[in-house]
Amino acid sequence: MNAQVNLEGLDVGYDVPALPGMEEADIQTPCLVLDLDALERNIRKMGDYAEAHGMRHRAHGKMHKSVDVAKLQVKLGGAVGVCCQKVSEAEVFARGGIKDVLVSNQVRDLQKIDRLARLPILGARIIVCVDDVENVADLSAAAQKHGTKLEILVEIDCGAGRCGVSTTPAVIEIAKAVVAADNVKFAGIQAYQGAMQHLVSYDARKEKLDIAIAMVQDAVDGLKAEGIECELVSGGGTGSYYFESNSGVYNELQCGSYAFMDADYGRVLAKDGRRIDQGEWENAFFILTQVMSHVKADKAICDAGLKAQSTDSGLPLIFGRDDVEYVECSDEHGVIADPKAVLKVGEKLRLVPGHCDPTTNVHDWFVGVRGGKVEAVWPVSARGKAY
Repeated sequence: MNAQVNLEGLDVGYDVPALPGMEEADIQTPCLVLDLDALERNIRKMGDYAEAHGMRHRAHGKMHKSVDVAKLQVKLGGAVGVCCQKVSEAEVFARGGIKDVLVSNQVRDLQKIDRLARLPILGARIIVCVDDVENVADLSAAAQKHGTKLEILVEIDCGAGRCGVSTTPAVIEIAKAVVAADNVKFAGIQAYQGAMQHLVSYDARKEKLDIAIAMVQDAVDGLKAEGIECELVSGGGTGSYYFESNSGVYNELQCGSYAFMDADYGRVLAKDGRRIDQGEWENAFFILTQVMSHVKADKAICDAGLKAQSTDSGLPLIFGRDDVEYVECSDEHGVIADPKAVLKVGEKLRLVPGHCDPTTNVHDWFVGVRGGKVEAVWPVSARGKAY
Protein backbone atom coordinates (compact mmCIF):
# COMPACT_ATOMS: atom_id res chain seq x y z
CA MET A 1 0.00 0.00 0.00
CA ASN A 2 3.01 2.32 0.37
CA ALA A 3 3.35 4.56 -2.66
CA GLN A 4 6.70 6.11 -1.91
CA VAL A 5 9.03 3.88 0.08
CA ASN A 6 10.05 0.32 0.80
CA LEU A 7 9.78 -0.29 4.55
CA GLU A 8 12.00 -3.38 4.51
CA GLY A 9 14.99 -3.05 6.78
CA LEU A 10 13.76 0.07 8.58
CA ASP A 11 14.22 0.15 12.36
CA VAL A 12 11.25 0.85 14.60
CA GLY A 13 12.07 3.71 16.93
CA TYR A 14 14.73 5.17 14.66
CA ASP A 15 13.57 5.09 11.06
CA VAL A 16 9.86 4.64 11.66
CA PRO A 17 7.49 4.67 14.64
CA ALA A 18 5.98 1.30 13.69
CA LEU A 19 5.80 -1.34 10.99
CA PRO A 20 2.78 -3.15 9.53
CA GLY A 21 1.70 -6.11 11.63
CA MET A 22 2.76 -4.63 14.95
CA GLU A 23 0.37 -4.27 17.85
CA GLU A 24 -0.99 -0.76 18.25
CA ALA A 25 0.26 -0.84 21.85
CA ASP A 26 3.86 -1.07 20.60
CA ILE A 27 3.84 2.04 18.39
CA GLN A 28 6.61 4.47 19.32
CA THR A 29 5.52 7.91 20.45
CA PRO A 30 4.93 10.69 19.72
CA CYS A 31 3.72 9.95 16.20
CA LEU A 32 0.77 10.47 13.88
CA VAL A 33 -1.87 7.76 13.91
CA LEU A 34 -4.71 7.35 11.43
CA ASP A 35 -7.83 5.40 12.34
CA LEU A 36 -8.23 3.75 8.94
CA ASP A 37 -11.87 2.80 9.45
CA ALA A 38 -12.83 6.40 10.30
CA LEU A 39 -10.64 7.79 7.51
CA GLU A 40 -12.25 5.55 4.91
CA ARG A 41 -15.75 6.40 6.10
CA ASN A 42 -14.98 10.12 5.84
CA ILE A 43 -13.54 9.73 2.35
CA ARG A 44 -16.47 7.67 1.10
CA LYS A 45 -18.97 10.07 2.64
CA MET A 46 -17.50 13.10 0.89
CA GLY A 47 -17.28 11.15 -2.36
CA ASP A 48 -20.91 10.12 -2.13
CA TYR A 49 -21.93 13.70 -1.33
CA ALA A 50 -20.03 15.15 -4.28
CA GLU A 51 -21.47 12.57 -6.67
CA ALA A 52 -25.02 13.12 -5.42
CA HIS A 53 -24.66 16.88 -6.01
CA GLY A 54 -23.02 16.61 -9.43
CA MET A 55 -19.75 18.06 -8.13
CA ARG A 56 -16.14 17.23 -8.84
CA HIS A 57 -14.06 16.85 -5.68
CA ARG A 58 -10.43 17.92 -5.78
CA ALA A 59 -9.04 16.88 -2.39
CA HIS A 60 -6.77 19.43 -0.72
CA GLY A 61 -3.35 17.81 -0.58
CA LYS A 62 -1.74 20.47 1.59
CA MET A 63 -3.68 19.02 4.50
CA HIS A 64 -2.13 15.55 4.48
CA LYS A 65 0.83 16.02 2.10
CA SER A 66 0.59 12.29 1.36
CA VAL A 67 0.49 10.49 -1.96
CA ASP A 68 -0.99 7.44 -0.22
CA VAL A 69 -3.88 9.39 1.31
CA ALA A 70 -4.48 11.17 -2.01
CA LYS A 71 -4.68 7.84 -3.83
CA LEU A 72 -7.15 6.60 -1.22
CA GLN A 73 -9.28 9.69 -1.86
CA VAL A 74 -9.24 8.94 -5.58
CA LYS A 75 -9.97 5.23 -5.11
CA LEU A 76 -12.63 5.37 -2.39
CA GLY A 77 -14.00 8.88 -2.76
CA GLY A 78 -13.85 9.45 -6.50
CA ALA A 79 -11.60 12.51 -6.13
CA VAL A 80 -10.48 13.83 -9.52
CA GLY A 81 -7.07 14.72 -8.14
CA VAL A 82 -5.61 17.18 -5.65
CA CYS A 83 -4.96 20.82 -5.08
CA CYS A 84 -1.93 22.03 -3.19
CA GLN A 85 -0.19 25.33 -2.51
CA LYS A 86 3.38 25.05 -3.75
CA VAL A 87 5.16 23.86 -6.89
CA SER A 88 7.25 21.39 -4.89
CA GLU A 89 4.07 19.88 -3.39
CA ALA A 90 2.57 19.60 -6.86
CA GLU A 91 5.69 17.82 -8.06
CA VAL A 92 5.45 15.25 -5.26
CA PHE A 93 1.87 14.40 -6.21
CA ALA A 94 2.60 14.35 -9.95
CA ARG A 95 5.63 12.10 -9.43
CA GLY A 96 3.48 9.89 -7.21
CA GLY A 97 0.94 9.26 -9.96
CA ILE A 98 -1.80 11.80 -9.23
CA LYS A 99 -3.08 12.81 -12.67
CA ASP A 100 -4.85 16.12 -12.00
CA VAL A 101 -3.05 18.70 -9.86
CA LEU A 102 -4.03 22.29 -9.14
CA VAL A 103 -1.61 24.71 -7.52
CA SER A 104 -4.29 26.79 -5.82
CA ASN A 105 -1.91 29.69 -5.41
CA GLN A 106 0.13 32.13 -7.47
CA VAL A 107 3.54 31.15 -8.88
CA ARG A 108 5.65 34.19 -9.80
CA ASP A 109 9.29 33.21 -9.32
CA LEU A 110 10.73 32.35 -12.74
CA GLN A 111 12.58 29.26 -11.52
CA LYS A 112 9.40 27.94 -9.93
CA ILE A 113 7.44 28.70 -13.11
CA ASP A 114 10.02 26.77 -15.13
CA ARG A 115 9.67 23.78 -12.82
CA LEU A 116 5.88 24.01 -12.94
CA ALA A 117 5.94 23.99 -16.74
CA ARG A 118 7.87 20.70 -16.73
CA LEU A 119 5.31 18.84 -14.60
CA PRO A 120 2.94 17.91 -17.47
CA ILE A 121 5.80 15.78 -18.82
CA LEU A 122 5.09 13.47 -15.85
CA GLY A 123 1.65 12.79 -17.31
CA ALA A 124 -0.41 15.05 -15.09
CA ARG A 125 -2.84 17.82 -15.88
CA ILE A 126 -1.35 20.89 -14.22
CA ILE A 127 -3.44 23.95 -13.32
CA VAL A 128 -2.28 27.11 -11.58
CA CYS A 129 -3.98 30.22 -10.21
CA VAL A 130 -3.34 33.73 -11.57
CA ASP A 131 -4.39 37.12 -10.21
CA ASP A 132 -2.12 39.38 -12.31
CA VAL A 133 -2.20 39.61 -16.09
CA GLU A 134 1.59 39.95 -16.22
CA ASN A 135 1.92 36.42 -14.83
CA VAL A 136 0.32 34.96 -17.97
CA ALA A 137 3.25 35.80 -20.25
CA ASP A 138 5.77 34.10 -17.95
CA LEU A 139 3.66 30.95 -17.69
CA SER A 140 3.18 30.89 -21.46
CA ALA A 141 6.88 31.33 -22.16
CA ALA A 142 7.87 28.50 -19.81
CA ALA A 143 5.27 26.13 -21.24
CA GLN A 144 6.44 26.90 -24.78
CA LYS A 145 10.04 26.27 -23.75
CA HIS A 146 9.18 22.78 -22.50
CA GLY A 147 6.55 21.95 -25.12
CA THR A 148 3.84 21.55 -22.48
CA LYS A 149 0.51 23.13 -21.67
CA LEU A 150 -0.45 24.77 -18.40
CA GLU A 151 -4.06 25.47 -17.47
CA ILE A 152 -5.02 28.61 -15.60
CA LEU A 153 -7.72 29.54 -13.12
CA VAL A 154 -8.27 33.23 -12.47
CA GLU A 155 -8.46 33.68 -8.72
CA ILE A 156 -11.17 35.86 -7.22
CA ASP A 157 -10.74 37.36 -3.76
CA CYS A 158 -14.15 36.43 -2.42
CA GLY A 159 -13.48 37.31 1.18
CA ALA A 160 -10.12 35.95 2.32
CA GLY A 161 -8.38 39.27 1.69
CA ARG A 162 -5.19 37.66 0.42
CA CYS A 163 -4.67 36.81 -3.23
CA GLY A 164 -7.16 37.24 -6.04
CA VAL A 165 -8.77 40.00 -8.07
CA SER A 166 -11.88 41.76 -6.80
CA THR A 167 -13.80 42.75 -9.93
CA THR A 168 -15.34 41.04 -12.93
CA PRO A 169 -13.46 43.31 -15.40
CA ALA A 170 -10.17 42.15 -13.86
CA VAL A 171 -11.23 38.52 -14.26
CA ILE A 172 -12.10 39.14 -17.92
CA GLU A 173 -8.81 40.93 -18.60
CA ILE A 174 -6.75 37.98 -17.34
CA ALA A 175 -8.95 35.40 -19.06
CA LYS A 176 -8.58 37.18 -22.39
CA ALA A 177 -4.81 37.29 -21.97
CA VAL A 178 -4.78 33.55 -21.34
CA VAL A 179 -6.94 32.84 -24.38
CA ALA A 180 -4.57 34.89 -26.54
CA ALA A 181 -1.37 33.25 -25.22
CA ASP A 182 0.32 30.09 -26.45
CA ASN A 183 0.62 26.85 -24.49
CA VAL A 184 -1.76 27.97 -21.77
CA LYS A 185 -5.48 27.35 -21.45
CA PHE A 186 -8.15 29.26 -19.56
CA ALA A 187 -9.81 26.63 -17.36
CA GLY A 188 -12.05 28.75 -15.15
CA ILE A 189 -12.22 30.42 -11.75
CA GLN A 190 -10.67 29.80 -8.36
CA ALA A 191 -12.95 31.12 -5.60
CA TYR A 192 -12.10 29.64 -2.22
CA GLN A 193 -13.45 31.55 0.77
CA GLY A 194 -10.84 30.53 3.32
CA ALA A 195 -11.52 33.26 5.87
CA MET A 196 -14.87 31.83 6.92
CA GLN A 197 -14.23 28.07 7.05
CA HIS A 198 -13.72 28.08 10.82
CA LEU A 199 -16.50 30.48 11.79
CA VAL A 200 -18.45 28.59 14.43
CA SER A 201 -21.91 29.79 13.37
CA TYR A 202 -23.54 28.14 10.36
CA ASP A 203 -25.44 31.34 9.59
CA ALA A 204 -22.28 33.45 9.77
CA ARG A 205 -20.58 31.14 7.27
CA LYS A 206 -23.59 31.25 4.97
CA GLU A 207 -23.63 35.04 5.04
CA LYS A 208 -20.01 35.17 3.89
CA LEU A 209 -20.61 32.55 1.19
CA ASP A 210 -23.66 34.34 -0.17
CA ILE A 211 -21.39 37.32 -0.93
CA ALA A 212 -18.77 35.06 -2.52
CA ILE A 213 -21.34 33.24 -4.66
CA ALA A 214 -22.71 36.54 -5.98
CA MET A 215 -19.20 37.65 -6.97
CA VAL A 216 -18.49 34.37 -8.73
CA GLN A 217 -21.81 34.35 -10.56
CA ASP A 218 -21.17 37.88 -11.82
CA ALA A 219 -17.73 36.86 -13.08
CA VAL A 220 -19.06 33.76 -14.83
CA ASP A 221 -21.81 35.80 -16.48
CA GLY A 222 -19.30 38.47 -17.52
CA LEU A 223 -17.01 35.90 -19.09
CA LYS A 224 -19.91 34.24 -20.90
CA ALA A 225 -20.90 37.60 -22.37
CA GLU A 226 -17.38 37.78 -23.82
CA GLY A 227 -17.72 34.29 -25.30
CA ILE A 228 -15.47 32.68 -22.66
CA GLU A 229 -16.76 29.58 -20.89
CA CYS A 230 -15.62 28.38 -17.45
CA GLU A 231 -14.94 24.66 -17.38
CA LEU A 232 -14.16 24.81 -13.67
CA VAL A 233 -15.52 26.99 -10.91
CA SER A 234 -13.55 25.67 -7.97
CA GLY A 235 -13.67 26.28 -4.24
CA GLY A 236 -15.37 25.09 -1.08
CA GLY A 237 -13.91 23.65 2.10
CA THR A 238 -14.87 21.48 5.03
CA GLY A 239 -16.76 24.36 6.64
CA SER A 240 -18.65 25.46 3.54
CA TYR A 241 -18.93 22.73 0.91
CA TYR A 242 -22.72 22.49 1.24
CA PHE A 243 -23.04 26.15 0.24
CA GLU A 244 -20.90 25.88 -2.90
CA SER A 245 -22.45 22.58 -3.96
CA ASN A 246 -25.95 24.07 -3.86
CA SER A 247 -24.99 27.42 -5.40
CA GLY A 248 -25.69 26.56 -9.03
CA VAL A 249 -22.38 28.16 -10.05
CA TYR A 250 -19.57 26.11 -8.46
CA ASN A 251 -18.84 22.69 -9.94
CA GLU A 252 -15.71 21.63 -8.03
CA LEU A 253 -15.01 21.32 -4.31
CA GLN A 254 -11.60 21.61 -2.60
CA CYS A 255 -12.27 20.04 0.79
CA GLY A 256 -9.30 18.87 2.84
CA SER A 257 -9.70 18.60 6.60
CA TYR A 258 -12.91 16.53 6.41
CA ALA A 259 -10.78 13.41 5.95
CA PHE A 260 -8.80 13.84 9.19
CA MET A 261 -10.59 16.48 11.29
CA ASP A 262 -8.93 18.53 14.04
CA ALA A 263 -9.93 20.28 17.25
CA ASP A 264 -10.48 23.67 15.62
CA TYR A 265 -12.79 22.34 12.92
CA GLY A 266 -14.52 20.28 15.58
CA ARG A 267 -15.83 23.50 17.14
CA VAL A 268 -17.63 24.48 13.92
CA LEU A 269 -21.39 23.99 14.06
CA ALA A 270 -23.54 22.34 11.39
CA LYS A 271 -26.98 23.59 10.40
CA ASP A 272 -28.58 21.43 13.09
CA GLY A 273 -26.42 23.06 15.78
CA ARG A 274 -24.19 20.05 16.38
CA ARG A 275 -20.41 20.22 16.14
CA ILE A 276 -19.31 18.84 12.78
CA ASP A 277 -17.14 16.20 14.50
CA GLN A 278 -20.28 14.81 16.14
CA GLY A 279 -22.18 13.30 13.26
CA GLU A 280 -20.93 14.98 10.10
CA TRP A 281 -17.26 13.89 10.19
CA GLU A 282 -15.22 11.59 12.43
CA ASN A 283 -11.86 12.20 14.05
CA ALA A 284 -9.47 9.97 12.11
CA PHE A 285 -6.18 11.77 12.82
CA PHE A 286 -4.34 11.73 16.11
CA ILE A 287 -1.04 12.36 17.80
CA LEU A 288 -0.31 9.24 19.78
CA THR A 289 1.48 10.21 22.99
CA GLN A 290 2.67 8.44 26.12
CA VAL A 291 2.72 9.48 29.76
CA MET A 292 6.38 9.77 30.75
CA SER A 293 6.15 11.24 34.26
CA HIS A 294 3.58 11.56 37.02
CA VAL A 295 5.55 12.71 40.03
CA LYS A 296 3.13 15.60 40.51
CA ALA A 297 -0.08 14.19 41.95
CA ASP A 298 -2.44 16.36 39.92
CA LYS A 299 -0.73 16.35 36.55
CA ALA A 300 0.84 13.94 34.13
CA ILE A 301 3.58 14.76 31.63
CA CYS A 302 3.44 13.29 28.14
CA ASP A 303 6.03 13.18 25.34
CA ALA A 304 4.11 15.28 22.78
CA GLY A 305 5.07 18.93 23.10
CA LEU A 306 5.49 21.77 20.63
CA LYS A 307 7.77 19.78 18.34
CA ALA A 308 5.06 17.18 17.77
CA GLN A 309 2.27 19.55 16.73
CA SER A 310 1.15 22.98 15.69
CA THR A 311 -0.68 25.00 18.34
CA ASP A 312 -1.65 27.96 16.13
CA SER A 313 -5.31 26.96 16.51
CA GLY A 314 -5.10 25.99 20.15
CA LEU A 315 -4.00 23.06 22.25
CA PRO A 316 -5.00 19.51 21.39
CA LEU A 317 -7.92 17.67 22.90
CA ILE A 318 -7.54 14.26 24.51
CA PHE A 319 -9.75 11.99 22.45
CA GLY A 320 -12.50 10.13 24.28
CA ARG A 321 -11.63 11.52 27.71
CA ASP A 322 -13.31 14.17 29.85
CA ASP A 323 -11.48 13.36 33.09
CA VAL A 324 -8.10 14.69 31.96
CA GLU A 325 -7.10 17.75 29.92
CA TYR A 326 -4.04 18.78 27.93
CA VAL A 327 -3.31 22.24 29.38
CA GLU A 328 0.23 23.32 28.49
CA CYS A 329 3.22 22.40 26.37
CA SER A 330 6.89 23.19 25.91
CA ASP A 331 9.32 21.88 23.29
CA GLU A 332 9.30 18.22 24.33
CA HIS A 333 6.65 17.98 27.05
CA GLY A 334 2.90 18.16 27.28
CA VAL A 335 1.25 18.89 30.61
CA ILE A 336 -2.00 17.03 31.29
CA ALA A 337 -4.23 18.08 34.16
CA ASP A 338 -5.11 14.89 36.03
CA PRO A 339 -6.92 15.98 39.22
CA LYS A 340 -7.94 12.44 40.20
CA ALA A 341 -4.58 10.87 39.30
CA VAL A 342 -6.17 8.37 36.91
CA LEU A 343 -3.29 8.25 34.43
CA LYS A 344 -0.32 5.90 34.76
CA VAL A 345 3.24 6.20 33.50
CA GLY A 346 3.44 4.42 30.15
CA GLU A 347 -0.24 4.95 29.34
CA LYS A 348 -0.89 6.04 25.76
CA LEU A 349 -3.40 8.69 24.74
CA ARG A 350 -4.74 9.95 21.43
CA LEU A 351 -4.57 13.71 21.00
CA VAL A 352 -6.74 15.56 18.47
CA PRO A 353 -4.43 18.37 17.32
CA GLY A 354 -5.69 21.92 17.04
CA HIS A 355 -4.75 22.20 13.35
CA CYS A 356 -4.12 19.15 11.20
CA ASP A 357 -2.27 20.77 8.27
CA PRO A 358 0.83 22.16 10.02
CA THR A 359 0.86 19.25 12.49
CA THR A 360 1.23 16.83 9.59
CA ASN A 361 4.17 18.85 8.31
CA VAL A 362 6.32 18.19 11.40
CA HIS A 363 6.16 14.40 11.06
CA ASP A 364 7.67 11.93 8.60
CA TRP A 365 5.11 9.12 8.88
CA PHE A 366 1.46 8.23 9.27
CA VAL A 367 0.76 4.98 11.11
CA GLY A 368 -2.54 3.51 9.94
CA VAL A 369 -4.26 1.30 12.49
CA ARG A 370 -7.26 -0.99 12.33
CA GLY A 371 -8.54 -3.44 14.92
CA GLY A 372 -5.68 -2.81 17.33
CA LYS A 373 -2.95 -3.54 14.78
CA VAL A 374 -0.76 -1.47 12.48
CA GLU A 375 -1.99 -2.01 8.94
CA ALA A 376 -0.05 0.64 7.02
CA VAL A 377 2.88 3.02 7.44
CA TRP A 378 2.77 5.88 4.96
CA PRO A 379 5.34 8.63 4.45
CA VAL A 380 4.31 12.26 4.70
CA SER A 381 5.44 12.50 1.09
CA ALA A 382 5.51 16.28 0.71
CA ARG A 383 6.76 17.14 4.18
CA GLY A 384 8.89 20.27 4.04
CA LYS A 385 7.93 21.02 0.43
CA ALA A 386 7.32 24.70 1.09
CA TYR A 387 8.91 26.15 -2.06
